Amino acid sequence: MVRFMSGGESHGSRLVCILEGLPAGVKVSSEFVNGELKRRQSGYGRGGRMKIESDRVEFLSGIRFGETLGSPITLSVENRDWQNWSERMSAEGVEVGERVTNARPGHADLTGAAKFARNDVRDILERSSARETTMRVAAGALCKIFLQNCGVEISSKVLSVGGVCGDDEIKNRIDEAKSRGDTVGGIFEVKISGVPAGLGSHVQWDRKLDAKFAAAFMSIQAVKAVELGDGFANAQKFGSEVHDEIFIRDGKIFRETNRAGGFEGGMSNGEDLIIRAAMKPIPTLMKPLRTVDIATRQPTTASKERSDTCAIWAAAVVGEAMAAIVTADAFVEKFGGDALCDTLANLKSYRERLAEDFGL
Repeated sequence: MVRFMSGGESHGSRLVCILEGLPAGVKVSSEFVNGELKRRQSGYGRGGRMKIESDRVEFLSGIRFGETLGSPITLSVENRDWQNWSERMSAEGVEVGERVTNARPGHADLTGAAKFARNDVRDILERSSARETTMRVAAGALCKIFLQNCGVEISSKVLSVGGVCGDDEIKNRIDEAKSRGDTVGGIFEVKISGVPAGLGSHVQWDRKLDAKFAAAFMSIQAVKAVELGDGFANAQKFGSEVHDEIFIRDGKIFRETNRAGGFEGGMSNGEDLIIRAAMKPIPTLMKPLRTVDIATRQPTTASKERSDTCAIWAAAVVGEAMAAIVTADAFVEKFGGDALCDTLANLKSYRERLAEDFGL
C-alpha cells in the first residue's frame, strides 16, 4: 500500500525517492521534512561530510499547494559535494580518477564487486553508503505527518554506545574510538504511540506486523540485530515472567506491562510499539583493517573513505523513518487510503467498535 523506492549515489548529483500510497489531502511542508533531515545529520561522532551537506528536500510531484494528491510523491535532495566529484562520478564520458580496489571488511565492497562484475569498488560503495538513508528519512517524514493525523507519534532514543550508557560515558567512548582511528556502534530504541489493536494479521507470514518491522529495521545500514519489546531478555525467563497479563477495570481492558513491545500474534495489541536495533561499528576505519586488493590479488589494507566515528543517533532517526513507513502502510491497508477524510472516518469507526465490543 505505502511503498517507496530511492535512487542516487553518495557522491552523485542528487538523491531521489518516489513514495506511493499516501492518501490525498494530507497537509505537508518542506519545513518539517528538512527538520527531520537535519536530525539525521546530527549526533556526536559524525564526520566531515556533515559539514559539507545541508540537506533540503524538493517536492517534484504528488503535492500541490501543500497537500498530497494521492499520486506518487517524488522527492529530491541535492548533494552539495557533487561539485567535487562531478568528473569522477560522471554518468557519461571516459573514466577519470583512480579505481578503488582495496575492499573494506564488513562492507558491501567485495561481495558487491563480485556479484555485479565491477573492477572498481566505488561502483558498489557509492550506493551501499548510508547516504542513501537521506531519502528514507524524507519519505518517513511525510508518513509521520500522515500518522499525526491518525493520532500516532514516533520517537527514538539511544540506549548505549560501545557497551556503555550515560552521556558522559558515551562521549568518552566515542572520543576513545576516534583517537584510535576506530569506530563504535550502539543500540537505539524506537517507540510508536497511538496505534490501535489489530493492525497486521496472524493469518499469513507476510502479513505479520512484527515481521514487517523486523525486516524494515534490518534493512538499515550496519544494523545487525532487531528486538521487539524485551525479546532477548524474555528468552531467558519463565513464561510467567514474560507474558503481559490482561486486566479489566470499569469496562476497559488493559495491561500493566508491555514486555511484548505492543505485538501479539503478528498484530498490534494497542500498547506502544517498541523496537530496538543494534548497530555495528561503521566498517570505514581511519586505521584500516587488513584486506586483499581485488586487482592484484595481493594482501593490503582497506581503503579509507570519509566517514563517521559513530552514527548511532542518525541510525535512530532512520529507524523512526522506517517505523513511520511501515506503520503508515499498516494504517492504509486497514483503513483505506484514497483520501485522508475517508481514512480518518474509518479509523474513528474502528476505534469506537473496539471500545464498545472489547473495551480496547
